This record gives sequence, C-alpha cells and structure tokens, in this order.
Amino acid sequence: MPKAAILCVDDERIVLDSLKYQLSRAFKGEYTCEFAESAGEAMEIIDEFSEDGVDLLVIISDWLMPVMRGDELLIRVHRKFPKIVKIMLTGQADPAAIERARREAALFRCLNKPWERDELIATIQSGLAQA
Repeated sequence: MPKAAILCVDDERIVLDSLKYQLSRAFKGEYTCEFAESAGEAMEIIDEFSEDGVDLLVIISDWLMPVMRGDELLIRVHRKFPKIVKIMLTGQADPAAIERARREAALFRCLNKPWERDELIATIQSGLAQA
C-alpha cells in the first residue's frame, strides 16, 4: 500500500464511483485513493491514515452533504492537518461557504460539477506538487 493518499468525500455513490475510475486511471496506484460517503466517515479514514503513518496529501470534498457540509469538514481537517491540500468539488456551493473555506481551511481550489476530467486531474496534480 502506498504511504501517500488522496481522499474523496461525497454523499452520492455515483460521484465516488466516477472519481474512483478517473483517479485510478490517472495515478495508476501511485497513491492510495480512499472514498467516503460522509464527513464522519472521512474523519475516521483520516484518523486511521494518521495512526497507520499514511500521508494524506489531498482531500476532495463535496459541499452539500447531510449532517456536515463540505466547508465545515475542510475547516476541521485544516485545524488538525493544515498541510493537507483541500479541494471542493460541488454543484451548488454557497459563495459564502466557499469564501469561508478559503479563509479558514486554506481551500486550494473549488471545481464545479459536472467536472472536466482533465481539469480535475490537473488540479489534483497541482495540489500534489504543493503537498
């Protein structure tokens, strides 16, 4: 298992399946790619990575999710792990929430759904270069 990881968070399974396919083709096992259907599940994965010595480099999160929105998740992640590159991938984020994530979570980039595969991969690669 690679010791560097990318985490994708979205409450829609079809979105996660699409991300899984695109990331596996783009990175060909160079990074562990994990997928969470909620902010709570994402926090559990992040804690497991930390315990296992896996370096989470990039987190990609939807904004509109039940229980905890993506901006709040990214802020919590940033407070605990400020070096993780944070990307929001959303179809309906509130501009104020995006600005809040920029200020309080050092949001690297916000991409709109539906996304262009090449733009997504380029954004992740750019984020990885800064990690």
